[in-house]
Amino acid sequence: MSRIPQASTPRSQTRPPVKTTLVPPTSRSRASSPSKPATTSSPATPRLRTKSIPKSPSKSVRRASPEEDVPVPKTPVLSIKEAIALKRAEAKKATVKNSSGGSFDTFEGLEDAIPGSFSAKKEEDDTLELGRWSVKETIERARSTGSINLASRSLPCLPSALFDIHLGVTPDPLKSVPQEPTSESSTRRPTQRSGPSWFEAQDLQVLKAWSNEIVEIQHEISLFGSLKVVDLHQNKISSLPETFADLTALTTLDLSHNSLTSLPRNMWTLPALTSLNVSHNSLTSLPLGASFANGSRSAQGDTWNTGGFFGPVITRSTTPLPRLLCMDVSFNKLTASAIDYHNVPSGLTKLDLSSNPLAADGTESPALVRALGSLKHLKELHFSHAVISDDAFPACLTSRDVPPIFSALRILDLEETQATTSAIQAAFSGLKQTLSFEFTTDEPPEDTLRILVGKRVLKEPWEIEAEGRARHKSARSYGSQLSVSSVRGLPSPQEPIKEAWEIEAEQGLVTEGGRRRARAAAVQETTSSIIAPSERKKNSSNGSMPSSMPNPGRSQSPTVNLSNAQYYNAPTQTLTLPPSAPPTRSHTRSFSLAAPVHGPSSSQGKIDIALPTPTLPISIISAQPFAQTLKTLVLSGRKLDLSVALPTVTSESGASLLPTLEELALDGCGLGDNITVTHQGEGGSSTPPKLTEALIPLIGRLFPSLRTLDLTYNLFTSATLRKDVLVNLIMSSQDTPVPRPGLRHLRLRGNRITDLDGFQDVAEIFKGHRAVSDWKLEELDLRDNEIAKLPAELGLLPLDVFLVDGNVFRIPQRKVWEREGTKGLLSWLRGRLE
Repeated sequence: MSRIPQASTPRSQTRPPVKTTLVPPTSRSRASSPSKPATTSSPATPRLRTKSIPKSPSKSVRRASPEEDVPVPKTPVLSIKEAIALKRAEAKKATVKNSSGGSFDTFEGLEDAIPGSFSAKKEEDDTLELGRWSVKETIERARSTGSINLASRSLPCLPSALFDIHLGVTPDPLKSVPQEPTSESSTRRPTQRSGPSWFEAQDLQVLKAWSNEIVEIQHEISLFGSLKVVDLHQNKISSLPETFADLTALTTLDLSHNSLTSLPRNMWTLPALTSLNVSHNSLTSLPLGASFANGSRSAQGDTWNTGGFFGPVITRSTTPLPRLLCMDVSFNKLTASAIDYHNVPSGLTKLDLSSNPLAADGTESPALVRALGSLKHLKELHFSHAVISDDAFPACLTSRDVPPIFSALRILDLEETQATTSAIQAAFSGLKQTLSFEFTTDEPPEDTLRILVGKRVLKEPWEIEAEGRARHKSARSYGSQLSVSSVRGLPSPQEPIKEAWEIEAEQGLVTEGGRRRARAAAVQETTSSIIAPSERKKNSSNGSMPSSMPNPGRSQSPTVNLSNAQYYNAPTQTLTLPPSAPPTRSHTRSFSLAAPVHGPSSSQGKIDIALPTPTLPISIISAQPFAQTLKTLVLSGRKLDLSVALPTVTSESGASLLPTLEELALDGCGLGDNITVTHQGEGGSSTPPKLTEALIPLIGRLFPSLRTLDLTYNLFTSATLRKDVLVNLIMSSQDTPVPRPGLRHLRLRGNRITDLDGFQDVAEIFKGHRAVSDWKLEELDLRDNEIAKLPAELGLLPLDVFLVDGNVFRIPQRKVWEREGTKGLLSWLRGRLE
């Protein structure tokens, strides 16, 4: 058994009886007790602590030498977290000590101080995890890809390593950047090679260094002769070197959001540039033709070597930017006189001059607008928030005496400018395009020029559709000359909408005497058209009434004249027959021989025997002189005789009687799936035979050029909407005797449709491919029916307007189409299908 060593007594202890050590209560070290028990001290004496060293059978305890003090405890083993915290504290103290005037609140420059090789491993892992290599490694990797992205790295200039690694040259130091910051160390592993082989390296074609702090570009940039895309937006560049224009392979250049006041003189001679964006700068002029003044460019252009045998060959264009398609120079300080509009690139399709003081220095803006109007390919022209007024658009801008301008223009943006709608309408009245002043994000239709004037108020597609329908209904009610098929856009200024009293005043129907004379003239015109000349002469000799005089109880002859202005609108080629209603029982013999002149409300309880009674009197309409050019037929509310009157020629040859009819309105007629068909003059009997046929297939056969079919508020069911019927009605075809263009609008609101199996079968043709050339349908109105389920296959139909309100299905919920409209509903259905 080894002996326990005695603890040494401090030298400052002077009491000989008891050899003990005073231990403060907070001290972590404890002195060992002597071999004998310690005596009790006086109350004034601090409490003495003693500790015995435990005995160990395997290890011996050495005796402490007399010179030793309290034994030093062993250094505890720290965990990884404690070691990291300790190193961070040491790094913090060192930073505060080295920084002049620093405080303990300064944390700049601190890094994770991880001991050993763990620090390098963590740096590599973080780099791989973030997916972002160091600047030098990015430059090296670009040798094998030909594309480099140095965005958002706070670079004051392009790194010199870019020129050194790719070109083997050291660029000259920049005046604005006297000391370039060193690049980060490469994270390449020791076994990784330095770069691609000479036969694997590619020329640099894409350079992106946006969102940095670049203030100047090295003139050696011209040595990258293969650059096609350069993106330097969101920097602090105030000027470009003249050699920047030597990058003749450039196709896309973005220098927006910088501080440029001018561009290199030869910038406009780049032969392959297609997109140029220099918006949000401080440019004061666009000298497009400065490099071509005084014939300085030959017909073949300038071609020379930059020096040396291996120097790049530079070939400049002979005209300003011959391949430029899009140019954005918005948010600069350009005036109309500072733009060389005589040398604007002829191939431009989009030009943005927004937020520029164009007319601030004079009246040069009309010349600028005329010069831009001569561009044959220009489709979009933007002047929003620019200083421009009605003076730039004179009334003679599109007159017949000047060459046509803006022949391909589709969007003219004059938002928040001093231009007015009336002046723009007068200036562009001579264009072949249809003018539209709707604010919308949709692409304008073909042959339509959308002009945005005033404050932008965006409208949803359903709002535009609703407004168009309201205008269409108003124009049809008051007999305006607005085309029924063009429900979109504003009415033409040459054809204003007239009120009802204006039409009555023009026809002399303001007074009661005028209305009596009009009724008498209508009776005389109807009688003279019905009676043959020979029979008229015979009846006049004996004084008897002609046998062919209209009788309410007989079918009318097909020689009834419907060319009266009350029914037929010649400018729009529209025939509108008034609604029919049975006579009241109290006045069965009271009827008028003339058509009503105050609309449907005045004809209640009366029958106009001058008009045919069948719902579809095709036999009489086809005999009119306008039958071959009729485009719109409105037969709303005709419920007296639910039948179709056809001539005999239809059953014999099947020829189309109204070949140009585009719109047919049969709303509110109470029609069902089948209808009675009579063939006038068949068999020589006074009472023609009657047959029963399905109505919708009959409509598709009689009117092959139909584009709009309105069957709202009738009694059609799902039985008649079979796949073969819908295909023959909707799809276009060139194989028929009369080619069908295809139905665009089908309105079935307010019927008795319970399922959409027919439309589901039609949608099957879109599986596997979304484009069907024969499909032209744009609008399908199924509101206020009894549909219990929406098949998911309907989501494949390429519809612009799909209305399903007022049905009994519960899935999807109403909010699906109320929030996102037709596109959201179709997308939801496609999602259910997938």
